[in-house]
Amino acid sequence: MFEPVIAPSGTLLGLLQRGRGDGTLHALTAPRAEALAALDHCVLGDPRRDWQVENRSLYYARLYLDLDGGLDAIEAHLFSAEDILDTEDCRTGLALAVLGHLASYGRRDALDLLRRYAASGSNWAWALDELALRDDDAGLRALAAPVLARFPADAEGEAELAAAVRDAFEPRPWRLWAEDPRESIAGRVRAAREAGSFDRWQRQLRPPGPRPGWSVKSVFDWAQQGLDRGAMLHVPAARCLVAVAGPEDRPEIVEAARSGGDGARCTALRYLADTDDPQALDLIEATLADGSALAVDAAVDAFERMRSVAAVDRARGWAHRPDALGAAAGRVLACRGGAQDRDLVLAALREAVRGEGPDAPTLWTLVDGTGRLGIACAAPVLRHIYRETASSHLRGRAARALASTDPSFPTGFAVECLWDCEESTREVAARHAETGDARVVERLRRLAMDPAEEDEVQTAVRSRIGPDAATA
Repeated sequence: MFEPVIAPSGTLLGLLQRGRGDGTLHALTAPRAEALAALDHCVLGDPRRDWQVENRSLYYARLYLDLDGGLDAIEAHLFSAEDILDTEDCRTGLALAVLGHLASYGRRDALDLLRRYAASGSNWAWALDELALRDDDAGLRALAAPVLARFPADAEGEAELAAAVRDAFEPRPWRLWAEDPRESIAGRVRAAREAGSFDRWQRQLRPPGPRPGWSVKSVFDWAQQGLDRGAMLHVPAARCLVAVAGPEDRPEIVEAARSGGDGARCTALRYLADTDDPQALDLIEATLADGSALAVDAAVDAFERMRSVAAVDRARGWAHRPDALGAAAGRVLACRGGAQDRDLVLAALREAVRGEGPDAPTLWTLVDGTGRLGIACAAPVLRHIYRETASSHLRGRAARALASTDPSFPTGFAVECLWDCEESTREVAARHAETGDARVVERLRRLAMDPAEEDEVQTAVRSRIGPDAATA
């Protein structure tokens, strides 16, 4: 995955790439050609850092509707020669998802593009999933022949077809095709569905790892073997130790946590932390001094999972450390600390932003903790994170924290959050935005009536304006 290039937050393109509500509001007042060019840029060059979890498609689809935007750029992108050379889902997934939403809003041109791409495009399976939710039976049945033609009628082709049927996100097209009056189609699909079910059953029967009767040493060896293959198995191996180890095995596990190989050491540290062993914290601290990078990461992760009073007390002492354990201590206090830890959490938040920027992974936990602890003086830092982060999920967390810490949130960021790309952020806004603003009331009504809006958002809207006002 490449790192997307994100424009500055003060530009229209930067706002749209981030999925901020202000992006929509600015686009609606900007010159239409400029707004559509920025919108096409976002859809054709997916700006998300994690395209599998961050939302943008409904946000961009709604803006195409508001701007009455054409789909020529999307069509050229989908059917370019690059579609043959680059078949990764991330190249076309966002564009296809946007077309899916537009089709659900009644855009016939979007539906036609999805049908054409499902018949001939490289990422046909994604397009078919979009159509499965929006197209009628006749439209889906018309795609049976071109889709099945992708799979040669030989052993390898039938195996690929069975895998496609098994892994389909939406089964509706395959169910329709299994009942097709043309036996050449229905017979292949039924056979593929049966083969996929058999393959799934076989995979469930395969033993994934340790078996009953293994010793502590066997579990350690299994973890090391996985590490030698490039697989991190210390987490499942630690769960196996819970079933395998007895009180008499504790000295062996402690010794492995102190000086074992990476597979054994990572496994033992995780096991001791999960069982709140009295030596776990000391062994974690020792690992930071003499462990490998893998062991240090495992030790830090194990510490962050601990929920004991002793772990929180130790975090207070470690919070000033300038290393990974100090950063983890700040996150532990953000999750489980009390009012007396506000200064330490605020210091960790400021240091993370200053040292790693507004997209640092550690900020997710620290931002949540800032809101949980109600650290009012953190509002300026939270506003900075909100404006600058490229992650729509982190921005949503910052919005929730601001709702708890910033008195200006209902008349400030909460208003633009009503247009945000993440439904959880829109839900926060629906619960807090000041309804004295005419834009807020109109937007709440529109969200309440939008069939594409999430149920949680519409519930929050109706809790503010009531069902009668929503339909007025």
